Parts: sequence; C-alpha cells; structure tokens
Amino acid sequence: MAKLTGSRYKLGMWGERAAATHLGKAGYEILDRNVRTPYGELDLVARLGNVLVFVEVKTRTNTEFGSPEESITTQKASHLLQSAQAYMLANHLSDIDWRIDVVTIYKSKGQPPIVAHIENAIH
Repeated sequence: MAKLTGSRYKLGMWGERAAATHLGKAGYEILDRNVRTPYGELDLVARLGNVLVFVEVKTRTNTEFGSPEESITTQKASHLLQSAQAYMLANHLSDIDWRIDVVTIYKSKGQPPIVAHIENAIH
C-alpha cells in the first residue's frame, strides 16, 4: 500500500472530510475514519439506519489519469471486501447488514466540489 505524501495526502484528507460532511447531510452517522486492517485501510465507516456502510473516498483535481472510479482495481475491490469483513469480525457484527460505497469528489480551484455517491459499489 503506497503512502501519500505532501499535497496528495492533504487532498486525500480534504476529500475524506468533504465526503463525511456530504454523508452527514444525507443522514449517515460517521462511526470511524481511516481504519487499518490487515488488508488495507477503510476510509470511512458509517451507519445509515440499520446498515453499516464502508466508504472508499476517491478525490481528484482532474481526470488526467482517469476517473476516480477507474482507480478501484479488482485487487483494490478485493482488499476493500476483505477489510470490511475483518472490521465486521473484529467488532462482532456478523449479523448486521452492510455494504461498500464509493464517494468520488472532483475539486477544481475556485469551484464548489462535485460529489458523487455510488451505493453498493463493490460486492
């Protein structure tokens, strides 16, 4: 897992805060942030009603290297599934409904961010 440094790290952290704000306004309760598991990191863990929602946040300033969604490879999706399952096991949550969502954010200088929320994006 590559470590982000400098401006990329700051952009990522900004994106996670923006995603948490967006989700909060939509009725989600943020339970945890940046949870490390043996399989990778879960950006946000939230709850909507009786459903636990693991959220992968992808923030971009342009599409030079593709859309944020395109950066979620088969391997990344597998790690997200394994991370979610590890979280469920570690927290004794075997009988609760859950899903993995993706929140994408485009940040353009001088413009409000464009946020897209893809529910149940990885299964």
